[in-house]
Amino acid sequence: MASLHESLNKFKKQQEKCQSTLTSIAAKAGSSRVATNYKATTASTSSSTNTKSPAPAVKFSNDTERLQHINSIRKGPVGAQIKRVIDLLLETRQALTPEQINEVCYVDINANKAVFDSLRNNLKVHYDGRCFSYKSKHDLKDKNQLLILVRKFPEGIAVIDLKDAYPNVMEDLQALKSAGQIWLLSNFDSQEDIAYPNDPRVPIKVDDDLKLLFRGIELPRDMIDIEKDLQKNGMKPATNTAKRRAMAQVHGIGSKPKPKKKKHEISKRTKLTNAHLPELFKNLNVPSS
Repeated sequence: MASLHESLNKFKKQQEKCQSTLTSIAAKAGSSRVATNYKATTASTSSSTNTKSPAPAVKFSNDTERLQHINSIRKGPVGAQIKRVIDLLLETRQALTPEQINEVCYVDINANKAVFDSLRNNLKVHYDGRCFSYKSKHDLKDKNQLLILVRKFPEGIAVIDLKDAYPNVMEDLQALKSAGQIWLLSNFDSQEDIAYPNDPRVPIKVDDDLKLLFRGIELPRDMIDIEKDLQKNGMKPATNTAKRRAMAQVHGIGSKPKPKKKKHEISKRTKLTNAHLPELFKNLNVPSS
């Protein structure tokens, strides 16, 4: 019995020793696993941090392009800024303050003394101390005022001086012409249209005899002779042919020879539509068949 009891105690001690060994091994393995997991987690975090996409670039405001455009206008030449303002005043036909002008066409009049002074003294601009407005050469509002003005100039008034009177002035000029109330003729020198009054109260009737006499006048073939005749009658020619020809010779430009008229002869193939009037052909040389 004693030996059996000793064997049991020895077995228990071995079991306790094995249990202690297994516990220590398990503890070491757990700590190692935790360390390994920590290292893996740390490495993964570090790797994800390093491979993280860069922050998006800062986007400029969508208004940047407009601000650059405004800056280029304000830094531009004074003449260009004045033109922008005058074009605005002409288009709107309204009296605008400097603030309103700046808001619409980006020209800061108050901040640019050169622009302000030039506009204030411009012939096309009216300044009342507060607002700027467009000033045309002739202050007209409608077609009736336009007709009254043209009738004040029997020698004619240049259309270029009327173009900016009010927006549809050109349409009214054409309407007055169609109605026979004015004439629109081109100036020979400047090639600009001139408006002349046509008073219907003084109609002029020309006799047929005078018309035939006028049409029967044979003009000289050379332009120099025409100019001399005009000067004899106290009129100033619109051209100077002698001077023009002299200048052409200086520059080596010869006068164009007049093309010779081709002489038409009657042949066998000619169809005589007026054969019943033999006197028309008495002076013609008809070749014999």
